[in-house]
Amino acid sequence: MSKGKQRQPVSRDNNAVDRRNFLKGAAVGAAALATKPPIVDAQQSDNPRPSALPPSQAELTSIVGPSTKQASYHFVENPASDFMVDVIKSLNLDYITTNPGSSFDGLHESLINYGGNKSPELLTCLHEESAVAMAHGYAKIEGKPMMALLHGTVGLMHGSMAIYNAYADRVPVYIMAANHHDPAGGVNAYHSAQDLGALVRDFVKWDDETLSVGRFAQSAVRAYKIGMTPPMGPTLVVIDHKMQGEPIDGKSTLRVPRLTMASPPQGDANAVREAARMLVNAESPLISTQRYARTPEGIDLLVELAELLQAPVTGSERVNFPWRHPLYGRGGFGYEPDVILALEVNDMYNQARAAQRTGAKTISISSVDLFHGSNIHDYGRYAEVDLSIAADAQATLPALIEEVRLLLTNGRRRELKARGEIIAAEHALNHEQSRIDAAYGWNASPISLARLCAEVWGQIKHDDWSLVSWQNFISQWPGRLWNIEKHYHYIGGQGAAGIGYNAPASVGAALANKKHGRLSVNIQCDGDLNYAPGVLWTAAHHKIPLLTIMHNNRAYHAEVMFVQRQCAERKRGSDRAHIGTTLRDPNINYAKMAETYGMYGEGPIEDPNDLGPALQRALAHVRAGEPALIDVVTQPR
Repeated sequence: MSKGKQRQPVSRDNNAVDRRNFLKGAAVGAAALATKPPIVDAQQSDNPRPSALPPSQAELTSIVGPSTKQASYHFVENPASDFMVDVIKSLNLDYITTNPGSSFDGLHESLINYGGNKSPELLTCLHEESAVAMAHGYAKIEGKPMMALLHGTVGLMHGSMAIYNAYADRVPVYIMAANHHDPAGGVNAYHSAQDLGALVRDFVKWDDETLSVGRFAQSAVRAYKIGMTPPMGPTLVVIDHKMQGEPIDGKSTLRVPRLTMASPPQGDANAVREAARMLVNAESPLISTQRYARTPEGIDLLVELAELLQAPVTGSERVNFPWRHPLYGRGGFGYEPDVILALEVNDMYNQARAAQRTGAKTISISSVDLFHGSNIHDYGRYAEVDLSIAADAQATLPALIEEVRLLLTNGRRRELKARGEIIAAEHALNHEQSRIDAAYGWNASPISLARLCAEVWGQIKHDDWSLVSWQNFISQWPGRLWNIEKHYHYIGGQGAAGIGYNAPASVGAALANKKHGRLSVNIQCDGDLNYAPGVLWTAAHHKIPLLTIMHNNRAYHAEVMFVQRQCAERKRGSDRAHIGTTLRDPNINYAKMAETYGMYGEGPIEDPNDLGPALQRALAHVRAGEPALIDVVTQPR
């Protein structure tokens, strides 16, 4: 917005009621109701009940705080929250996830009326943890943040687990939390804080509290920029409730700051040259990845480097490298690396220790070295690597590729080609072994996870598909059977291994996939869904197409195994290990749960021969633009 320019609300159709005049009328009507409660004729009801009594002054005060004796109505024609919407719109945010709260009612009203509920559009969530986790999943598909709007202390604390997951996963989630900086008492006092950001400061990348619209404009843009600069992470802007309703003079000099993104940091040229020398001279190099590829271009760069070196690439946290590529894996049986290149690997402690025992060398390129907190141990243990390059790995790879090209002679290329052929043969054997392993228990009931994943693959492999759920609790069968090669084919897990992430993150990722016409698949653990099942309603309400297939083993099975191990170590027998770890008696019917939230549900399915037809029926709903859920009773792992 240019200096001094009067802001105008977004255009509306001619039939729309002017919101300011409507609010004036609504306020007068509300005043009349407050002074004269309506008379209800009990005879008009089939089930007569006493007329509702108006709340007492004490009850009102306990909820909204004290008020003046005589009501006063003040209409704001140009509220600060309209300008806040201008700032938010400048960041090109598509959506805002929120569970409604009174501390941001001014901004809420401006978003839906002044902002037209478009770019960004409000998405109604039934829990703040779901709101943040949806933004987490969305960002991993779309490559940019979604905003989560939270209410005071209680909303921020509800969302804190999901914020921590995003922080540990290096994912940008853009968070605003509203606060009553000077609460008048009542519930607002409980929902406010002197320093609201302190609740999550240990696991956000940056936060600020704004008490003026000028400061808000700067902080809102800065938060986006910091969150998107590697290493990425969630950022928080705290906004004051009173500030949202303050009028702005039409001649105000307020302006929306221009967003200028920072270039990702690249590695030192001399260090990159030394890394290239070590890799070209290595007899058995290994490239290890974790959160390396920020964009699809990152995958292409890594393919180019791996093929130049004919070196295997490992890492299944996300799609950093095509999983069916002949060089994917650890090189096969007997392959002992003598140089390990780690790209955005969070914790290299074990790899560095193992390398020291065998005389191998280690290289780390990671932006995490540029940013560390002190309380949370998400950065892992200290690793004694041989060459550490503090930089964004994807931004550094073009220079590394160029240095490798300069060092490769024709003779060395022939030697590397022979090594690559051996690695490719081992990769093919491993893939075939996975197909053989999948046949075990094919007709078992409960249904094997291998068969479940194989049946799904058979029905989606010709679609433009996206697996939006974590695969570690399903024995990584998608990675072993599916052709995973694009960045959106698999987006990894929680970051901090916090349960309750998978269901809402899958809905957020499916929303991002929706505009690209992709088919989103979520193989959903039962324990995780029960943390926040209300996200199923959000998917149904906003018509987010997503196939959810329940991995219903009726337990927190990892914990079952932990308790069983303790029982064995103490020689007490494991017959009671189900206590406190299983979800039985009664069994939960997830198909009915889905139907309750307004989406298609089917199951529980226990006969493996019923699985394929059920998937086909559910996929018909998803391909028509709706969410659907299939409840499958499965083997534990």
